[in-house]
Amino acid sequence: MPVAITPGYRYCHKLNHRLSASISALSTAKKPMVTTASSSGTTSNAGAFTTIKETVTFEKEIKKSKFIAVAGPISNEQSAHSFLNQVKDPRATHNCWAYKVGDQYRSNDDGEPSGTAGKPIHSAIVSSGFDRIMVVVIRYFGGIKLGTGGLVRAYGGVASECLRNAPTCLVKSKVPMGVEVPFDLLGVLYHQLQSFEAEDIKQDYDTGKDGTTMVSFKVEFDRAEKLEEAIKANCSRELEFYKH
Repeated sequence: MPVAITPGYRYCHKLNHRLSASISALSTAKKPMVTTASSSGTTSNAGAFTTIKETVTFEKEIKKSKFIAVAGPISNEQSAHSFLNQVKDPRATHNCWAYKVGDQYRSNDDGEPSGTAGKPIHSAIVSSGFDRIMVVVIRYFGGIKLGTGGLVRAYGGVASECLRNAPTCLVKSKVPMGVEVPFDLLGVLYHQLQSFEAEDIKQDYDTGKDGTTMVSFKVEFDRAEKLEEAIKANCSRELEFYKH
């Protein structure tokens, strides 16, 4: 998935095949999801995103119909399907839903008139500013029809209320990077990587030139530029950085 691009980074477009494979392995990018459409806005991996910490519910009765909204964090399409299977009620009249993962989203009216359930649920997700979440709204029909406008307000409303009081957390994405460094500077490099809490640190002795090794790692997107500057300052040599 794409990551935020920080001005000032230098890019090398002549990486050999082995270096590309080494850094690509760190990105753990997921396959694109099949979507009904593409939402506006940036992808969830463009730096940082806010999601909800845990599953939350909200229940409301509207003209004798019971609406139960259930929201939870997800990571991809597969986890969305798992979440739906966990919370939906086969005995209910409708189990309508929507989810959003970056620019990818899907929604489903589950038998309600087209556009009256899944779409307003998705709109509630977008309005909340949350990402990587799914909301399922379960309806038990009470005998009184709400009309298309009433359905839109009901499904969108309970979804919004459910998300309004949900506990949240900020998730920072990791930037895969690499640097070619002489053997004698490995100690200095590793000290800086530890100071900036870099993760997935790996060495590839076959990629670098004689007397050097390629070290690849991940670091939080908003710390990547400062880490690069710290490494350059402490190593006191011209180093080539790579970013996938």
